[in-house]
Amino acid sequence: MKAKRIFLIVLDSVGIGEMPDSHLYGDEGSNTLKACYIQDGFNIPELKKGGIFNIDGNDYAEGVSCPDGAYGRFAEASKGKDTTTGHWEIAGIISEKPFPTYPDGFPEDVLRKFSEATGRGVLCNKPYSGTKVIEDYGKEHIETGKLIVYTSADSVFQIAAHEETVPLNELYDCCKKARETLKGEHAVGRVIARPFTGEYPDFKRTPNRHDYSLLPPTDTVIDILVREGLDVIPIGKIYDIFAGKGFKESYPTKSNADGMRLTGEYQKSDFEGLCFTNLVDFDMLYGHRNDARGYAKALMEFDGWLTEFKRNMRDGDVLFITADHGCDPLTESTDHSREYVPLLVYGNGIKSVNLGTRGTFADIGKTIADFFGLEGEICGKSFKSEITGE
Repeated sequence: MKAKRIFLIVLDSVGIGEMPDSHLYGDEGSNTLKACYIQDGFNIPELKKGGIFNIDGNDYAEGVSCPDGAYGRFAEASKGKDTTTGHWEIAGIISEKPFPTYPDGFPEDVLRKFSEATGRGVLCNKPYSGTKVIEDYGKEHIETGKLIVYTSADSVFQIAAHEETVPLNELYDCCKKARETLKGEHAVGRVIARPFTGEYPDFKRTPNRHDYSLLPPTDTVIDILVREGLDVIPIGKIYDIFAGKGFKESYPTKSNADGMRLTGEYQKSDFEGLCFTNLVDFDMLYGHRNDARGYAKALMEFDGWLTEFKRNMRDGDVLFITADHGCDPLTESTDHSREYVPLLVYGNGIKSVNLGTRGTFADIGKTIADFFGLEGEICGKSFKSEITGE
């Protein structure tokens, strides 16, 4: 079986249970999907038909007798639990060394170089909740013009600014300058623009977030497909996560609904290659805010959209649904969690088979290349023959 179009949808942070080394990350007991499952009224019939509760390790929900596609769980081989590491691994890069993190804030020399480059001072410089940081520092930011710089348990340098105090173009330029200075030992995974609006104390973050990732160190499945003249369509923050490497264009989104809409539109088109979608609301709006009910509702909304998407799939289409890490909304932490991620695969010719537990997300990228009959120097082992019987 050779694919014409592959849709790879990353449900950002929908982990399915702690990995054996989760204790090294402070994530013992994390299970993002289970946290949603125990919410009142939770129901995801389409994902259930796909086998999400048949995946190894599930001990809380009943599966189905014959899932309508392949299913399995994937361990992260890379060191880390952040967005960049997870997506890079899905695409074929295993990161042996974790990105730097800053539990005590960034060193003074880093902030000095940043201030010299931007011409603005800095507030905060601590790990912080993204909503709480603008509540605590937003007023002073407006009064002084200083940028709110903060981090988390992940490898991020985040810059919050009010859109009327620091116009978006300037904020984005500040992020680019930060990205240029954060190199070597301080090469964080992402610099993130976090604009907000409103008046004190009612500040609200806007959808104009923008991520500035490191350039992937080696080729990914994206580069392999592009070299062969195939289309690669990045929806959501995919372009940013890969720093644009291999892509010809970008399709950023404002929400899960926007990402699902765009993915549905491309399903109606006649491209040949890969449509790579990230749905960020699960992580950004619900996981990091410990909002289990909101997270559960968002998963149900995706499940409802998925019914029609599957109905409209054509011969030669293959759909992969996975995640990049966890973000359990019921733990005390508001950060990502080190979890297995699910994989569901649908399409004509895809067998109902349990892929078991696989050792790396990179098997996904390798399998996608295999579906197009392509070889490439990326990590991972293809499971195409297991799910097609060929």
